[in-house]
Amino acid sequence: MVKFCTPRHALSRDDRLRRSYYQVLRDELDQFVIGYSLVGSYNNFLRIRTPYPFVELRELKPRARIPSEEFDAQNSFLIIFSEDYIDKKHKKYIRYFDANKTTKTNMLRHKYFPDVENYNRNMKYFETEDFFALLRSLLPVDYALLIQRNQRTKVQYALTHFHVRVDWPIADASEDLAKQLRYISKDLYEKGDKYAENMQKKLFEYYGVPLMSGGRRTAAIVAAQYFRQMGGATTIYVSSSESRNLLKIDEKGISKFVLVKLSADQVKHLSSLADITQNSFTKNYVVARERKDYVCILNVRYDYTSHALPSEGGRLRELNYDTNWLTVAEEHILPKPAVTKYAPIPYKMIYA
Repeated sequence: MVKFCTPRHALSRDDRLRRSYYQVLRDELDQFVIGYSLVGSYNNFLRIRTPYPFVELRELKPRARIPSEEFDAQNSFLIIFSEDYIDKKHKKYIRYFDANKTTKTNMLRHKYFPDVENYNRNMKYFETEDFFALLRSLLPVDYALLIQRNQRTKVQYALTHFHVRVDWPIADASEDLAKQLRYISKDLYEKGDKYAENMQKKLFEYYGVPLMSGGRRTAAIVAAQYFRQMGGATTIYVSSSESRNLLKIDEKGISKFVLVKLSADQVKHLSSLADITQNSFTKNYVVARERKDYVCILNVRYDYTSHALPSEGGRLRELNYDTNWLTVAEEHILPKPAVTKYAPIPYKMIYA
């Protein structure tokens, strides 16, 4: 498995504690973004009396082609959650400045926060009760939101910046990945233009998005590759009006979350697998009902194939464009975001 950061066992005791705290906060953020991206979008479609455009299971296969239609009712956003404080030397490519800090002055200037008169500086801290209200209000803003460690403390995180642009070139990101995987030794174009073009296409496949993805998803994968230069963990969340899924990129790899429709027979089978009653399943796992169907949340986690892992012994190798770099590893039906006492249920759907 490709690691995006220093593994926990290789950290100092202080840093292991911080990593644990970061992961606890990330669990909370997971639930919020799943609710906003999927359940919130579903409710948006209900309000405008438009059928929800469910993702077809074939779209979740590695290298799948995604329909290019965009849906305005689908909630879209990009969040970068960094375990560390981002040093100012990275501002050349991760564009966060005083002008886009989450301050009341900036909020008033840009009018992104509807309740700006009641804004206070503590709202930006993850631990406060108003944090998710602030986060929700800023999610529709273009570009990315940045959550990072407070520079003055060891274990406090804050939504420090909004409207954060990721300006690292795709070619540089592709070159960085190609060198890590040993498909090149120094330069992206050292083996010719076609080889370089294929390597850039493989960057998109590596992060589970189509080649012609829109701005947020492209920014997400470039940011994910850029942050691998740092020792800490980074989690990227991106929700797209085109893909209708939530993509999460972290130190474990990539995973996707989508809404799916299940039949009554499937619900009966899942209830049996989880050893719970159908009533308990409906109460804790079902987001909505559509006539005889049950709307639930499917989580798909992907593994990298040997072609997308560092070569054995660090040997230089040739790129074979036709090989798959991802494979479906796990599929689970998730409980609703507010549910805490029920676990995900393993359930294979994509190749069923």
